[in-house]
Amino acid sequence: MNVIAFSGSARKGGNTAILIREVLAELEKEGITTELVELSGKKINGCTACMKCFDNKDQRCSVKDDIINDCIEKMLAADGIIIGSPTYFADLSPQTKALIDRTGMVARANSNMFRRKAGAAVVAARRAGAIHVFDSINHFFTIGEMIIPGSSYWNIGMGRQKGEVESDKEGMDTMGTLGRNMAWLLKKLQG
Repeated sequence: MNVIAFSGSARKGGNTAILIREVLAELEKEGITTELVELSGKKINGCTACMKCFDNKDQRCSVKDDIINDCIEKMLAADGIIIGSPTYFADLSPQTKALIDRTGMVARANSNMFRRKAGAAVVAARRAGAIHVFDSINHFFTIGEMIIPGSSYWNIGMGRQKGEVESDKEGMDTMGTLGRNMAWLLKKLQG
C-alpha cells in the first residue's frame, strides 16, 4: 500500500509539510509506503477549461508544460491521497487550487478514476479560515467518490512562522490520529 501527499504551500518545508509529515510518519509505522511532493517552486498552472480531458479520456491533462500529469500518475498509483494547503485569506493556496481543479477535471472526465481511494485534507493556518480550506479539499474527495478517514479534530494545525505548528500539540496529535486512522482504513479497503 502507498500514500501520495501533496503540500500546496509556497514555502518549502513549511508548516503544511510539517503537518503532513506527522501523518506520513504514522502511516509508515504501519508499513505503508509514503511520498511527499512539495509544490513549492514547481510550475503548476490553473485549469484552462479547454475540456479536452473529456474528449481524450486518457487520464491525462492536455496541458503538458507543468507537473500536473506527474501528479496524476502518482495519484493513480496510490491507495491514498493527502492534500495539504496553508490558509490564504480563508482559502486554498493557488498551487493547491490548481492541483485540485486540474486533477479533479481529469478524474471526472475518466469515470472518477480516484473512486474509492482514501483521501485526507491537512491544513495549516495562522489563526482562522482553515475550516473553509479543509472543506474545499474534502469536496474534491467527495465529488470523486473517495473515502475520507476522520481524526480526533479537524485536520488543522496552527502556526504562522515556519515550524510554529510543532508547538500546536493538539494539531500535531490530530495529525498522528489521522495517520493511524488512514492506515486502518487503507487496510480495510485492501480487505
